[in-house]
Amino acid sequence: MHGRHALALDIGATKLAVALVGADGGIVRIDRTPTLRDDGPEAVLERLLALAERVRGETVVAAAGIACGGPLDPRGGVLLGPLHLPGWDHVEIVRLVEQRFGVPAVLVNDASAGAWGEYRAGAAAGAASTVYLTVSSGLGGGAVLDGRLLTGATGNGGELGHVCVRPGGRRCSCGRRGCAEAYVAGTQLVARAREAIAIGRPSALAHVDPLEAAAVAHLAGSDDLARELWADALDCLGQLVADLVNVLEPEVVVLDGGLTNRPDLIDAVRRAVGADAIAPIRRVVRIERAALAGTAPAVGAGLLALERAA
Repeated sequence: MHGRHALALDIGATKLAVALVGADGGIVRIDRTPTLRDDGPEAVLERLLALAERVRGETVVAAAGIACGGPLDPRGGVLLGPLHLPGWDHVEIVRLVEQRFGVPAVLVNDASAGAWGEYRAGAAAGAASTVYLTVSSGLGGGAVLDGRLLTGATGNGGELGHVCVRPGGRRCSCGRRGCAEAYVAGTQLVARAREAIAIGRPSALAHVDPLEAAAVAHLAGSDDLARELWADALDCLGQLVADLVNVLEPEVVVLDGGLTNRPDLIDAVRRAVGADAIAPIRRVVRIERAALAGTAPAVGAGLLALERAA
């Protein structure tokens, strides 16, 4: 196998993914396993590293990239209690990976890694600036501005899901009220449905088990509660994207995550940008679905690792 390769480790709330990534952003191999986060950090980390060993196989790798939700200390290579991983306080993930594989490792926010992946090898390839949002169990975001990844002073910049769209609104996982994530994230769609059902709101969602965000979106055409929740989520997402477009003026906005497979989501965001973005900007920006099919964080982490190890 020719060329330089990196291991890319993506640590999610429900799944662990490891990919072998080439210098062109192509994935040579990828494998996944459930996170089972209730097992605790030590057990989950050992499962992650064992998965990485299997994916690497006999390939010589030049570096390793680690993608995880924040808060993080990317410079120190430490997880500082990521919101989706309770109990993972001050985990020296970079040190563990470097000791296991003997190559330099980098730690990056997973959505920032996704932004870099789509910028270098996906739907935003060829653009100078892009905004990336992943709509799944949470609402993550990242941005590349004039060819530079937005990281901020401590490496935790780009928390675009925590822009306030409803002042004084629902409590978000970050502790604030009214964040876009509190209305758009899959976990929040499910929570809102359950809250409404619990106080007697009739809905076909009451008979869906297990209740997932995809069911809310699917039933939006026939069920009043699902329609209301889905419309509210699309309104908040459209408002968020229009604001980000006005502030950052990207050439491309890339939408990733399972819920973005619905055409009405993409259409709603395009309408919001067309209506609310400043005229010169809205004529330039494109709203696109991610091209890397959920692997953008792994691709981005692998490419960043290779670039920094060069």
